[in-house]
Amino acid sequence: MITIESKENKKYNPLLLENKVCVIVGAASLRSIGYATAELFAAHGAKLVILDIAMNEQIGNNLIHSIANAIGFMPEILPLQCDISKFSDCEKVIQKAVERFETIDCLVNCAGIVKSGGVLSITEMDYDLIMDVNLKGCFNICKSVLAVFKDNRKGVIVNLASLAAQRGGGLVGGSHYAASKGGVISLTRSIAREFAPLSIRANVICPAMIETPMLDDLTEQQLKEVVAGIPLKRVGKAVELAGTCLFLASELSGFITGATIDVNGGIHIH
Repeated sequence: MITIESKENKKYNPLLLENKVCVIVGAASLRSIGYATAELFAAHGAKLVILDIAMNEQIGNNLIHSIANAIGFMPEILPLQCDISKFSDCEKVIQKAVERFETIDCLVNCAGIVKSGGVLSITEMDYDLIMDVNLKGCFNICKSVLAVFKDNRKGVIVNLASLAAQRGGGLVGGSHYAASKGGVISLTRSIAREFAPLSIRANVICPAMIETPMLDDLTEQQLKEVVAGIPLKRVGKAVELAGTCLFLASELSGFITGATIDVNGGIHIH
């Protein structure tokens, strides 16, 4: 005989992040992976701290109202300006997040910049900028959040790297971009190994050809040529990448740490 549990005692909660405090970095643009992730997380009951170097009062209000309109209710969101290349900035915003919500359960780092060019054309300034944001920035925000996770003896980190790190560039971004994202993969694995005994998980996603402003510099012909090489014959949607972030942030992935998850339409099957 099958017993149907009441709604109050149900085993499976459709809200995968109900009352979880999630920090999402890089979500100021409504076309970004970070924004799509913030919207999906809010729909699943999360309380959000949204960080971006471009954040200001107007952008923050626009994000809050856009998310509220999309999900049908007003979520709890704290938008903050943060330059993740500066550790002091990261410490300050994480402190503000804890003061507001008392804890942090998850970090999703979607922040990143991309520049193209061959090795011989990359200037020292361009190299430093890419590394400061993509790799040092990832380290800074992870370190700041890990201090909270360590005290709580739990927490989840999801970092975004890139297919470029796996195949050595070749699509969008130069060798400095690929190297910075390769560093993100190694950093995430190191965090996973070091902090696993504290029930802290860390995983990394390698997306490719997702419909975001990063594709804006490609001509229509270039985009067609790239799509022709993708087994699914299309570019990905930001919400599809956000869905992977949701899986990794939730208890559905409770036994996954140190993993690299490909979201690339099959363009790099390895």
